[in-house]
Amino acid sequence: MLKRCIWLAAIAVVVMSQLFSTPAFAAELDEATRTIKLNEQGDTVVLSLEQVSRGRRQFNYACSICHNGGITKTNPTVGLDPESLAGALPPRDNLEALVDYLKNPTTYDGLTEISQLHPSMKSSDIYPKMRSLTEEDLVAISGHILLQPKVIGPLWGGGKSTYSAPGA
Repeated sequence: MLKRCIWLAAIAVVVMSQLFSTPAFAAELDEATRTIKLNEQGDTVVLSLEQVSRGRRQFNYACSICHNGGITKTNPTVGLDPESLAGALPPRDNLEALVDYLKNPTTYDGLTEISQLHPSMKSSDIYPKMRSLTEEDLVAISGHILLQPKVIGPLWGGGKSTYSAPGA
């Protein structure tokens, strides 16, 4: 019985540290860092601290199994780095385009719909993790993808990006 209580206490400590460490990470990011491209016209939006935390959490839940560190395990030549996202057709280097992709994924050249191969809202029947995601979650996940090159630099997406993190 004592062992069980110790294990429960240890698990509670780990869970609580995870819950409280994510907002602390988000709070360290200033407004300039949290500013990302909204659309193809070049408008920008500032992610809230809650969106940053939610995006990180939801990306880890739904996407990181195939896109850990912004690398695409099924096709390592096309990552989630800014250069790869900008090279897609249509370009996926902005918030609105990534949210659209999570709803209606297409091949990199934009010619073929791939919802049967890539998790999306359209294919939530075969990708159960997508069922619980809301529109806010899709925005937060997309924001997370666009924010990571600013946070971890060129390592995001496999090191192909030429983006330099501030202070690097």
